[in-house]
Amino acid sequence: MYQQIDSNKRKSILLMLLFIIIISGLVYAWSLYYGTGSYIVVLAFIIASVMSLISFYAGDKVALAQAGARQIKREDNKYVWRMVENLSITAGVPMPKVYIINDPSMNAFATGRDPNHSSIALTTGLIENLKNEELEGVIAHELSHVKNYDIRLMMIVIICVGIITLLADWMIRSAIWGGRGRSSKNNGNVLIIIGLVLAVLSPLFAKLIQLAVSRKREFLADASGAMLTRYPEGLARALEKISAQNQPLRRANKATAHLYISNPLKKTSKFFSTHPPVDQRIKYLRSGFSPNDHEQHAK
Repeated sequence: MYQQIDSNKRKSILLMLLFIIIISGLVYAWSLYYGTGSYIVVLAFIIASVMSLISFYAGDKVALAQAGARQIKREDNKYVWRMVENLSITAGVPMPKVYIINDPSMNAFATGRDPNHSSIALTTGLIENLKNEELEGVIAHELSHVKNYDIRLMMIVIICVGIITLLADWMIRSAIWGGRGRSSKNNGNVLIIIGLVLAVLSPLFAKLIQLAVSRKREFLADASGAMLTRYPEGLARALEKISAQNQPLRRANKATAHLYISNPLKKTSKFFSTHPPVDQRIKYLRSGFSPNDHEQHAK
């Protein structure tokens, strides 16, 4: 477990560095196309660095606001509050802030930059439709994301994928409709083609990183959550109920879909799904897994 936490911390740093490199590469390609000079690359590096810091310290607020989550106190919902509090003590992590999403769809997610600055959000549909041991399984799953530092890694992914996609889209539109700068005539067509290819492939590359990271984290959180409650069947039943519903989350989008315990978009191809197949997750929960089995999934 501690090895996994250290691994996630290292991956967070590497992901931020990769984000800076991709942004700088995109802007460098843009400077070649328009002939604006190398100074634009330095500016891009600074902007990418600032955005990485923003994603680190404010990414959780962005995710919660996008989901329409409302923070609650103990008196607002004692049932949920006590469950989160008790499981946090069992997991050995500070109690996260608790948020409620007013939505009949059953889902939940955790976010934040570390266990001391974390939040858990649950939909009203989840609270109303799951039994006590099933809801405990879901909350334990989310607390495992907190303890394993998955929340930091996935929060950075949200911001990085979004910014890279927007920047690449802007570059492509500029190339199509904006024309080329005067000094760009001095640059070879090969460099221009490379720049445009980079602009097209960067969002896909970022998306593949998102998918790979998200799928592996879900397996480990399932195992860790089941060990936390000592009742894997609770989470297995919860996943069955969540997957059986046909109602997507009202405020779900592709940028934050990987945060949730189950894909909130519902209609997504398996290749581009941010989550492993639910039936496979349930199978592992009911197969008498060992911690080593699921550490292998996370590698």
